[in-house]
Amino acid sequence: MDTASTAFLEALTEAGVSYVFANFGSDHPALIEAVAEARAHGRPIPAIVTCPNEMVAMSAAQGYAQVSGKAQAVLVHVECGTQSLAGAVHNAAKARVPMLVFAGASPFTQNGELPGSRNEFIQWLQDVHDQRGIVRGYMKYDNEIRTGANIKQVVHRALQISASQPEGPVYLTGAREVMEERLAHNAVTDMTRWMPLAAASLPDHATATILDRLERAKRPLIVTSYAGRNKDVVPELVAFAETLGIGVLESVPSAMNFPADHPLYQGNQWNDPRQNEALAEADCILVIDSDVPWIPTVSRPDPAAAIFHIDVDPLKEQMPLWHIDAQLSIRADAGMALKQLNDALESRPLDQRAVQERTAHYAAKSRARLAALEAREMKSAGIITPEYLVACVRRHVDAETIVLNEGITNYGVVCDHIRMTRPGSIFASGGGSLGWNGGAAIGTKLAAPDKTIVALTGDGSYLFSQPSSVHWIARKYKTPFLQIVFNNHGWKAPRFSALAVHPDGYASRANDLDLSFDPPPDYSAIAAAAGGAHARKVERPEEVEEAVAAAFDVVRKEGRAAVLDVWVN
Repeated sequence: MDTASTAFLEALTEAGVSYVFANFGSDHPALIEAVAEARAHGRPIPAIVTCPNEMVAMSAAQGYAQVSGKAQAVLVHVECGTQSLAGAVHNAAKARVPMLVFAGASPFTQNGELPGSRNEFIQWLQDVHDQRGIVRGYMKYDNEIRTGANIKQVVHRALQISASQPEGPVYLTGAREVMEERLAHNAVTDMTRWMPLAAASLPDHATATILDRLERAKRPLIVTSYAGRNKDVVPELVAFAETLGIGVLESVPSAMNFPADHPLYQGNQWNDPRQNEALAEADCILVIDSDVPWIPTVSRPDPAAAIFHIDVDPLKEQMPLWHIDAQLSIRADAGMALKQLNDALESRPLDQRAVQERTAHYAAKSRARLAALEAREMKSAGIITPEYLVACVRRHVDAETIVLNEGITNYGVVCDHIRMTRPGSIFASGGGSLGWNGGAAIGTKLAAPDKTIVALTGDGSYLFSQPSSVHWIARKYKTPFLQIVFNNHGWKAPRFSALAVHPDGYASRANDLDLSFDPPPDYSAIAAAAGGAHARKVERPEEVEEAVAAAFDVVRKEGRAAVLDVWVN
């Protein structure tokens, strides 16, 4: 007879889950047995990826989903493993990434009344009042599996909710006794009944209103952060911007939203403490899929500018404080909305002289911006600048490369100088908890095994990423990637934050702000010890070109991970 755990694995398989990123514990005997039984009988189940650290597991599931669009599963140990998911829960929620997290629960019997009853001391200590409450604020859905009789229904409902816009993680728990439950019948599920909800489109009146105002604008501007999470959206966005001559500005981009070499591209903004020129001069702004289109204390639109907002999550319901002065805000899928707008433009007469003038204006701005960026890429004497480092990396990036950006204070430098042009070629975590890049590189490589994966990370985020677990997994499961550490000997971001608020305070004159990593760890050696990675420390500018080239060769030709510890100024 099948067990509830057998049905659980079959439900994941029916739903198209390819991988379970697992950290097994004493709550999983039934699942471990079900995996072994399925393998013994040649029955298909998702591949199990053993993850010594839970945050790495969830980051890997996020990386896989960001590239493929398909939800994967994460398996952790009771409430302890749930808490060890750490900031990966935040990242998946804020980036709206679909995945299913399953955690066992302490047995609910203690005298052998049912199979799976308590037999280890830890099961009393791990019995807590509200295990699901630990992550409830971050999950789209949470539930307890109470019986094997409807376990497939619960799993498919969870994954349906996870994959419906706005997407996000879901969380299930199941005690040992439930997961051991014997099932007399385990029917195959008709998955056509569990499809995600259809994406929303623009109402007809909104299409006309937005086009009328954009067409009349002298300096129309599009602001986006993550429209390119669906790579099919990018061609629609490019076509729309070209047809009307609209500039495109990325704000805190977490995907490749618009080609960096396009003449309408006006760059990207992060925490820059200055007014963005394109934003200031815009008289009509279309915000498409952005959580933070601007930071009003330092950079904001003209108060007279007309603002329209199209977003998969326009109310930002999980953000207690949020508002932009949009005269029209619409919940809609970016791809569907842009196609509607493009279709409407086909039959609409346009003032081509105005379109050409806008295009020429933005193209001139784009050329000036690129010239300034190229000037910063020159090799400096005695120091390695982040701009020069990223430019060296760019020379080895091809059409089969995916870049992961967790550069923190160098986020903008990476975007500016890696200059990606292909949909689906660059991602950031989309959240604010550091340490995503290592696990994400593993998941990305599993989702795109023929691609070269490059993770660019600050030294602080490298330590947060649990590199010993990351590189052990990378070797075991043959997911090599290149990881480049911007080693500036400490936490630079908290320093910037303090000085932004207290530019002339005591911190501005202090020699030590307790943010230094001096003497720094040997970052690359950690990866070499844990996973046999190619390891190299790079301290002088004349070493950079050769070191980067050699590291790419190791990853591409030897199929081995490589870590460069680069000491930037």
